[in-house]
Amino acid sequence: MAERYSKITGWGKCVPAKVLTNADLEKIVDTSDEWIVSRTGIRERRVVSPGETNSTISVGASRQALDVAGLMPKDIDLIVVATSSPDHFLPSVASQVQYQLGADCPAFTLAAGCTGFVYALATAHQFIATGTYDRVLVIGSEVISHYINWEDRTTCVLFGDGAGAVVLEASSQPGGVQSFVLGSDGSGAEYLIVRGGGAAFPMSQEMIDDKANYIEMDGRKVVRFAIRVMGEATLQAVEEAGLTLNDIDVLIPHQASLRLIERTARQLGLPMEKVIVNVDRYANTSAAAIPIALAEALEEGRIRNGMNVCMVGYGGGFTWAATVVRWGQPAEPVEWPMVWRFAPAGHRISMAASKLRLQVRQLADVASYRANALLLPLYTFAGRREAKSKSEE
Repeated sequence: MAERYSKITGWGKCVPAKVLTNADLEKIVDTSDEWIVSRTGIRERRVVSPGETNSTISVGASRQALDVAGLMPKDIDLIVVATSSPDHFLPSVASQVQYQLGADCPAFTLAAGCTGFVYALATAHQFIATGTYDRVLVIGSEVISHYINWEDRTTCVLFGDGAGAVVLEASSQPGGVQSFVLGSDGSGAEYLIVRGGGAAFPMSQEMIDDKANYIEMDGRKVVRFAIRVMGEATLQAVEEAGLTLNDIDVLIPHQASLRLIERTARQLGLPMEKVIVNVDRYANTSAAAIPIALAEALEEGRIRNGMNVCMVGYGGGFTWAATVVRWGQPAEPVEWPMVWRFAPAGHRISMAASKLRLQVRQLADVASYRANALLLPLYTFAGRREAKSKSEE
Protein backbone atom coordinates (compact mmCIF):
# COMPACT_ATOMS: atom_id res chain seq x y z
CA MET A 1 0.00 0.00 0.00
CA ALA A 2 1.27 3.48 -0.90
CA GLU A 3 2.21 5.71 1.99
CA ARG A 4 -0.71 7.71 3.28
CA TYR A 5 -0.55 11.11 4.92
CA SER A 6 -3.17 12.89 7.01
CA LYS A 7 -3.89 16.59 6.53
CA ILE A 8 -6.11 19.06 8.35
CA THR A 9 -8.58 20.32 5.75
CA GLY A 10 -11.21 21.90 7.99
CA TRP A 11 -11.32 23.69 11.32
CA GLY A 12 -13.79 25.50 13.55
CA LYS A 13 -14.56 26.63 17.07
CA CYS A 14 -17.61 27.26 19.22
CA VAL A 15 -17.51 29.19 22.48
CA PRO A 16 -20.49 30.12 24.67
CA ALA A 17 -21.84 33.65 24.30
CA LYS A 18 -21.76 34.30 28.05
CA VAL A 19 -18.60 36.11 29.15
CA LEU A 20 -17.41 35.96 32.77
CA THR A 21 -14.84 38.67 33.44
CA ASN A 22 -12.38 39.02 36.30
CA ALA A 23 -14.54 41.88 37.57
CA ASP A 24 -17.46 39.44 37.77
CA LEU A 25 -15.34 37.03 39.80
CA GLU A 26 -14.37 39.82 42.21
CA LYS A 27 -18.03 39.80 43.29
CA ILE A 28 -17.97 36.05 43.96
CA VAL A 29 -14.64 35.27 45.63
CA ASP A 30 -11.77 37.09 47.33
CA THR A 31 -9.73 37.95 44.25
CA SER A 32 -8.98 40.86 41.94
CA ASP A 33 -8.40 41.52 38.27
CA GLU A 34 -4.82 42.55 39.01
CA TRP A 35 -4.12 39.35 40.94
CA ILE A 36 -5.52 37.10 38.19
CA VAL A 37 -3.91 38.91 35.26
CA SER A 38 -0.49 39.20 36.88
CA ARG A 39 -0.35 35.47 37.63
CA THR A 40 -2.17 33.93 34.67
CA GLY A 41 -2.76 36.53 31.97
CA ILE A 42 -6.48 35.67 32.04
CA ARG A 43 -8.95 38.57 31.73
CA GLU A 44 -12.16 36.73 30.95
CA ARG A 45 -13.56 33.32 30.11
CA ARG A 46 -16.70 31.84 28.49
CA VAL A 47 -19.22 29.73 30.41
CA VAL A 48 -22.24 27.83 29.12
CA SER A 49 -25.80 28.99 29.67
CA PRO A 50 -28.83 26.73 30.28
CA GLY A 51 -29.39 24.56 27.23
CA GLU A 52 -25.74 24.56 26.18
CA THR A 53 -23.90 21.28 26.69
CA ASN A 54 -20.69 19.60 25.65
CA SER A 55 -22.45 18.00 22.69
CA THR A 56 -24.09 21.22 21.47
CA ILE A 57 -20.87 23.22 21.38
CA SER A 58 -19.05 20.24 19.86
CA VAL A 59 -21.61 20.20 17.07
CA GLY A 60 -21.21 23.97 16.59
CA ALA A 61 -17.44 23.65 16.14
CA SER A 62 -17.84 20.57 13.93
CA ARG A 63 -20.24 22.26 11.52
CA GLN A 64 -17.71 25.05 11.00
CA ALA A 65 -14.93 22.53 10.37
CA LEU A 66 -17.06 20.60 7.87
CA ASP A 67 -17.97 23.83 6.05
CA VAL A 68 -14.29 24.79 5.72
CA ALA A 69 -13.46 21.30 4.42
CA GLY A 70 -16.39 21.40 1.99
CA LEU A 71 -17.85 18.19 3.42
CA MET A 72 -21.19 16.94 4.66
CA PRO A 73 -21.61 15.00 7.93
CA LYS A 74 -22.21 11.77 6.00
CA ASP A 75 -18.76 12.12 4.39
CA ILE A 76 -17.08 11.51 7.77
CA ASP A 77 -15.79 7.99 8.51
CA LEU A 78 -15.08 8.40 12.24
CA ILE A 79 -15.64 10.92 15.04
CA VAL A 80 -13.27 11.22 18.01
CA VAL A 81 -14.25 13.56 20.84
CA ALA A 82 -11.61 14.48 23.42
CA THR A 83 -13.17 15.64 26.68
CA SER A 84 -13.15 15.24 30.44
CA SER A 85 -16.57 16.86 30.89
CA PRO A 86 -19.07 14.91 28.75
CA ASP A 87 -22.83 15.36 28.87
CA HIS A 88 -23.14 12.00 30.63
CA PHE A 89 -20.82 9.22 31.75
CA LEU A 90 -23.11 6.96 29.71
CA PRO A 91 -23.72 7.15 26.77
CA SER A 92 -20.59 8.49 25.10
CA VAL A 93 -20.88 12.16 24.15
CA ALA A 94 -19.30 11.25 20.81
CA SER A 95 -22.42 9.27 19.91
CA GLN A 96 -24.57 12.27 20.76
CA VAL A 97 -22.41 14.46 18.52
CA GLN A 98 -22.66 11.90 15.70
CA TYR A 99 -26.46 11.83 16.03
CA GLN A 100 -26.90 15.60 16.29
CA LEU A 101 -24.65 16.17 13.27
CA GLY A 102 -26.51 13.62 11.19
CA ALA A 103 -23.35 11.61 10.54
CA ASP A 104 -23.40 7.86 9.84
CA CYS A 105 -20.14 6.56 11.27
CA PRO A 106 -18.52 5.12 14.41
CA ALA A 107 -17.73 7.54 17.22
CA PHE A 108 -15.95 7.37 20.54
CA THR A 109 -14.81 9.59 23.38
CA LEU A 110 -11.19 9.93 24.50
CA ALA A 111 -10.23 11.26 27.94
CA ALA A 112 -6.69 12.54 28.44
CA GLY A 113 -7.29 15.84 30.23
CA CYS A 114 -5.92 19.00 28.65
CA THR A 115 -3.82 16.99 26.18
CA GLY A 116 -6.90 15.22 24.85
CA PHE A 117 -7.04 16.99 21.49
CA VAL A 118 -3.46 16.08 20.54
CA TYR A 119 -4.07 12.50 21.73
CA ALA A 120 -7.20 12.41 19.55
CA LEU A 121 -5.36 13.88 16.56
CA ALA A 122 -2.64 11.24 16.89
CA THR A 123 -5.31 8.52 17.11
CA ALA A 124 -7.10 9.82 14.02
CA HIS A 125 -3.80 9.97 12.15
CA GLN A 126 -3.23 6.27 12.84
CA PHE A 127 -6.63 5.31 11.43
CA ILE A 128 -5.79 7.23 8.25
CA ALA A 129 -2.15 6.11 7.94
CA THR A 130 -3.18 2.44 8.16
CA GLY A 131 -5.83 2.87 5.48
CA THR A 132 -8.78 2.16 7.78
CA TYR A 133 -10.51 5.52 7.28
CA ASP A 134 -10.15 8.49 4.94
CA ARG A 135 -11.86 11.30 6.85
CA VAL A 136 -11.93 11.72 10.62
CA LEU A 137 -13.59 14.49 12.61
CA VAL A 138 -11.50 15.33 15.69
CA ILE A 139 -13.06 17.44 18.46
CA GLY A 140 -11.79 18.91 21.71
CA SER A 141 -14.67 20.11 23.86
CA GLU A 142 -15.12 20.99 27.52
CA VAL A 143 -17.76 22.33 29.89
CA ILE A 144 -15.45 22.79 32.86
CA SER A 145 -17.69 25.34 34.58
CA HIS A 146 -19.92 22.53 35.90
CA TYR A 147 -16.93 21.08 37.76
CA ILE A 148 -15.75 24.31 39.34
CA ASN A 149 -16.15 25.23 43.00
CA TRP A 150 -17.01 28.90 42.63
CA GLU A 151 -15.98 29.47 46.23
CA ASP A 152 -12.41 28.29 45.56
CA ARG A 153 -10.46 31.23 44.20
CA THR A 154 -7.43 29.06 43.39
CA THR A 155 -9.33 27.19 40.66
CA CYS A 156 -12.46 29.13 39.65
CA VAL A 157 -10.43 31.91 38.02
CA LEU A 158 -8.51 29.51 35.76
CA PHE A 159 -11.04 27.67 33.60
CA GLY A 160 -13.58 28.26 30.86
CA ASP A 161 -15.84 26.39 28.41
CA GLY A 162 -15.51 25.90 24.67
CA ALA A 163 -14.99 23.54 21.74
CA GLY A 164 -12.73 23.26 18.72
CA ALA A 165 -12.75 20.78 15.85
CA VAL A 166 -10.73 19.77 12.80
CA VAL A 167 -11.29 17.47 9.83
CA LEU A 168 -8.36 15.18 9.13
CA GLU A 169 -8.26 13.72 5.60
CA ALA A 170 -6.10 11.16 3.87
CA SER A 171 -3.66 12.33 1.19
CA SER A 172 -1.07 10.72 -1.06
CA GLN A 173 1.00 13.91 -1.01
CA PRO A 174 3.61 14.46 1.75
CA GLY A 175 2.62 16.87 4.50
CA GLY A 176 0.12 17.06 7.31
CA VAL A 177 0.88 15.28 10.59
CA GLN A 178 4.66 14.76 10.66
CA SER A 179 5.15 13.42 14.19
CA PHE A 180 3.56 13.11 17.59
CA VAL A 181 4.74 12.51 21.14
CA LEU A 182 2.41 11.18 23.85
CA GLY A 183 3.25 10.66 27.51
CA SER A 184 1.72 9.82 30.87
CA ASP A 185 2.83 9.77 34.51
CA GLY A 186 0.05 8.55 36.78
CA SER A 187 2.06 9.31 39.92
CA GLY A 188 0.80 12.89 39.62
CA ALA A 189 -2.90 11.99 39.58
CA GLU A 190 -3.76 13.62 42.90
CA TYR A 191 -2.37 17.01 41.88
CA LEU A 192 -5.16 17.73 39.37
CA ILE A 193 -8.25 15.69 40.08
CA VAL A 194 -12.02 15.43 40.52
CA ARG A 195 -12.11 12.92 43.37
CA GLY A 196 -15.82 12.15 43.39
CA GLY A 197 -18.36 10.73 40.98
CA GLY A 198 -16.37 7.75 39.73
CA ALA A 199 -16.11 4.18 40.96
CA ALA A 200 -13.45 5.08 43.54
CA PHE A 201 -15.71 7.65 45.27
CA PRO A 202 -19.27 7.10 43.97
CA MET A 203 -22.02 9.70 44.05
CA SER A 204 -23.32 10.08 47.60
CA GLN A 205 -24.23 12.72 50.14
CA GLU A 206 -20.79 12.29 51.66
CA MET A 207 -19.19 13.03 48.30
CA ILE A 208 -21.30 16.18 47.85
CA ASP A 209 -20.64 17.40 51.39
CA ASP A 210 -16.93 16.87 50.80
CA LYS A 211 -17.19 18.90 47.55
CA ALA A 212 -15.38 16.05 45.83
CA ASN A 213 -17.33 16.66 42.62
CA TYR A 214 -15.21 19.73 41.89
CA ILE A 215 -11.74 20.16 40.40
CA GLU A 216 -8.94 20.17 42.97
CA MET A 217 -5.44 21.25 42.02
CA ASP A 218 -2.02 21.59 43.59
CA GLY A 219 -0.93 24.54 41.49
CA ARG A 220 2.74 24.38 42.43
CA LYS A 221 3.10 20.72 41.48
CA VAL A 222 1.27 21.28 38.18
CA VAL A 223 3.45 24.26 37.28
CA ARG A 224 6.67 22.40 38.03
CA PHE A 225 5.49 19.53 35.86
CA ALA A 226 4.57 21.90 33.03
CA ILE A 227 7.93 23.68 33.18
CA ARG A 228 9.64 20.33 32.67
CA VAL A 229 7.54 18.67 29.98
CA MET A 230 6.37 21.44 27.65
CA GLY A 231 9.79 22.18 26.22
CA GLU A 232 10.93 18.56 26.22
CA ALA A 233 7.82 17.32 24.39
CA THR A 234 8.09 20.09 21.82
CA LEU A 235 11.75 19.35 21.13
CA GLN A 236 11.09 15.62 20.84
CA ALA A 237 8.22 16.11 18.36
CA VAL A 238 10.31 18.51 16.28
CA GLU A 239 13.22 16.06 16.24
CA GLU A 240 11.01 13.13 15.23
CA ALA A 241 9.63 15.23 12.37
CA GLY A 242 13.18 15.62 11.06
CA LEU A 243 13.18 19.36 11.75
CA THR A 244 14.93 21.86 14.00
CA LEU A 245 13.36 24.56 16.14
CA ASN A 246 14.36 27.07 13.46
CA ASP A 247 11.96 25.26 11.11
CA ILE A 248 8.96 25.82 13.38
CA ASP A 249 6.86 28.72 12.11
CA VAL A 250 4.03 28.59 14.67
CA LEU A 251 3.81 27.19 18.20
CA ILE A 252 0.37 26.52 19.68
CA PRO A 253 0.83 25.67 23.36
CA HIS A 254 -1.84 24.67 25.84
CA GLN A 255 -3.60 27.82 27.01
CA ALA A 256 -3.47 27.65 30.82
CA SER A 257 -1.21 30.51 31.87
CA LEU A 258 0.55 33.29 29.99
CA ARG A 259 3.54 32.89 32.32
CA LEU A 260 3.92 29.23 31.38
CA ILE A 261 3.50 29.99 27.69
CA GLU A 262 6.21 32.65 27.86
CA ARG A 263 8.50 30.30 29.81
CA THR A 264 8.06 27.57 27.21
CA ALA A 265 8.89 29.97 24.39
CA ARG A 266 11.92 31.24 26.27
CA GLN A 267 13.18 27.71 26.99
CA LEU A 268 12.90 26.85 23.30
CA GLY A 269 14.39 30.11 22.10
CA LEU A 270 11.27 30.94 20.06
CA PRO A 271 10.10 34.55 19.74
CA MET A 272 6.59 35.25 21.05
CA GLU A 273 5.68 36.41 17.54
CA LYS A 274 5.60 32.72 16.60
CA VAL A 275 3.42 31.74 19.57
CA ILE A 276 -0.39 31.71 19.53
CA VAL A 277 -1.94 33.11 22.72
CA ASN A 278 -5.63 33.54 23.55
CA VAL A 279 -5.65 32.53 27.23
CA ASP A 280 -6.55 36.13 28.08
CA ARG A 281 -9.99 35.71 26.46
CA TYR A 282 -10.88 32.07 27.10
CA ALA A 283 -8.82 30.93 30.12
CA ASN A 284 -8.01 27.21 30.30
CA THR A 285 -10.54 25.27 28.23
CA SER A 286 -8.66 21.99 28.72
CA ALA A 287 -8.96 19.72 25.65
CA ALA A 288 -10.57 22.56 23.68
CA ALA A 289 -7.70 25.03 24.22
CA ILE A 290 -5.41 23.97 21.37
CA PRO A 291 -8.08 23.50 18.66
CA ILE A 292 -9.69 26.85 19.54
CA ALA A 293 -6.29 28.56 19.31
CA LEU A 294 -5.59 26.74 16.03
CA ALA A 295 -8.90 27.87 14.51
CA GLU A 296 -8.30 31.48 15.56
CA ALA A 297 -4.75 31.47 14.19
CA LEU A 298 -6.08 30.27 10.84
CA GLU A 299 -8.88 32.84 10.86
CA GLU A 300 -6.31 35.57 11.49
CA GLY A 301 -4.04 34.36 8.68
CA ARG A 302 -1.16 33.48 11.00
CA ILE A 303 -0.87 29.97 9.54
CA ARG A 304 -0.20 29.71 5.81
CA ASN A 305 0.57 27.06 3.24
CA GLY A 306 3.88 25.27 3.83
CA MET A 307 4.28 26.36 7.46
CA ASN A 308 5.38 23.95 10.19
CA VAL A 309 3.02 24.14 13.16
CA CYS A 310 3.80 22.57 16.55
CA MET A 311 1.02 21.96 19.07
CA VAL A 312 1.96 20.97 22.62
CA GLY A 313 0.08 20.49 25.87
CA TYR A 314 0.11 19.07 29.38
CA GLY A 315 -2.67 18.11 31.75
CA GLY A 316 -4.13 15.99 34.50
CA GLY A 317 -2.96 12.44 34.72
CA PHE A 318 -0.28 13.71 34.42
CA THR A 319 -0.21 13.61 30.61
CA TRP A 320 1.68 15.45 27.92
CA ALA A 321 1.46 15.51 24.13
CA ALA A 322 2.96 17.30 21.14
CA THR A 323 2.62 17.10 17.39
CA VAL A 324 4.16 18.76 14.35
CA VAL A 325 1.93 19.45 11.35
CA ARG A 326 3.13 20.72 7.99
CA TRP A 327 0.35 22.91 6.69
CA GLY A 328 -1.03 22.46 3.21
CA GLN A 329 1.05 21.23 0.29
CA PRO A 330 4.80 21.36 0.96
CA ALA A 331 6.94 23.27 -1.52
CA GLU A 332 9.21 20.23 -1.84
CA PRO A 333 8.42 16.57 -1.07
CA VAL A 334 9.42 15.56 2.45
CA GLU A 335 10.32 11.94 3.12
CA TRP A 336 9.31 11.13 6.67
CA PRO A 337 10.83 9.77 8.88
CA MET A 338 13.93 8.91 6.76
CA VAL A 339 14.88 12.58 6.47
CA TRP A 340 16.21 12.52 10.04
CA ARG A 341 18.31 9.41 9.54
CA PHE A 342 20.25 11.04 6.72
CA ALA A 343 20.21 14.59 8.07
CA PRO A 344 23.42 16.56 7.71
CA ALA A 345 25.72 17.02 10.66
CA GLY A 346 24.65 20.64 11.00
CA HIS A 347 21.08 19.51 11.62
CA ARG A 348 22.14 17.19 14.43
CA ILE A 349 24.35 19.86 15.98
CA SER A 350 21.45 22.31 15.94
CA MET A 351 19.19 19.85 17.77
CA ALA A 352 21.90 19.05 20.32
CA ALA A 353 22.35 22.77 21.01
CA SER A 354 18.58 23.17 21.40
CA LYS A 355 18.46 20.36 23.94
CA LEU A 356 21.28 21.87 25.97
CA ARG A 357 19.69 25.32 25.88
CA LEU A 358 16.37 23.83 26.96
CA GLN A 359 17.92 22.06 29.96
CA VAL A 360 19.72 25.20 31.13
CA ARG A 361 16.61 27.35 30.83
CA GLN A 362 14.47 24.72 32.56
CA LEU A 363 16.80 24.79 35.56
CA ALA A 364 16.66 28.58 35.64
CA ASP A 365 12.84 28.59 35.44
CA VAL A 366 12.48 26.02 38.21
CA ALA A 367 14.81 28.04 40.45
CA SER A 368 12.89 31.23 39.68
CA TYR A 369 9.53 29.57 40.37
CA ARG A 370 10.70 28.19 43.71
CA ALA A 371 12.02 31.59 44.75
CA ASN A 372 8.71 33.25 43.86
CA ALA A 373 6.80 30.56 45.75
CA LEU A 374 8.82 31.29 48.89
CA LEU A 375 8.10 35.02 48.59
CA LEU A 376 4.40 34.64 47.76
CA PRO A 377 3.19 34.52 51.39
CA LEU A 378 5.06 37.76 52.09
CA TYR A 379 3.55 39.48 49.03
CA THR A 380 0.07 38.26 49.93
CA PHE A 381 0.40 39.47 53.53
CA ALA A 382 1.68 42.87 52.41
CA GLY A 383 -1.08 43.22 49.83
CA ARG A 384 -3.79 42.44 52.34
CA ARG A 385 -2.34 44.94 54.84
CA GLU A 386 -2.32 47.61 52.14
CA ALA A 387 -5.91 46.83 51.14
CA LYS A 388 -6.99 46.92 54.79
CA SER A 389 -5.31 50.30 55.32
CA LYS A 390 -7.06 51.77 52.28
CA SER A 391 -10.45 50.46 53.45
CA GLU A 392 -9.95 51.98 56.90
CA GLU A 393 -9.14 55.34 55.32
